[in-house]
Amino acid sequence: MQPLIDRLQAMLAQGQDNLLLRFSLGKGYAEQGRPEKAREHLEAAVAFDPEHSAAWKWLGRACLELGDVPGARRAWQAGLAASERRGDVQAGKEMRVFLKRLDKRQGQEPAS
Repeated sequence: MQPLIDRLQAMLAQGQDNLLLRFSLGKGYAEQGRPEKAREHLEAAVAFDPEHSAAWKWLGRACLELGDVPGARRAWQAGLAASERRGDVQAGKEMRVFLKRLDKRQGQEPAS
């Protein structure tokens, strides 16, 4: 994974910047257990396309790993709304589960 991240970082350093590049970097860093770097790139990804539900999903995961529960909730709520608008059923199901787990963890009634 690191050679891919190195190549993507080099592309970014050369001035290339787009949704796919930022999403790939964010997901790659998240998979490496580097949530700070993941959040940085995933926030840039959703700035490029606020309807990219997978970027919201991974952003929520990064926020949660950083202990930012409100940030995770906001990301998954935004991602759920985007997934519903785009018809991205699987991502929507996953984010509903993540939100229910947050509610359960915080002793709240699950959002419907």
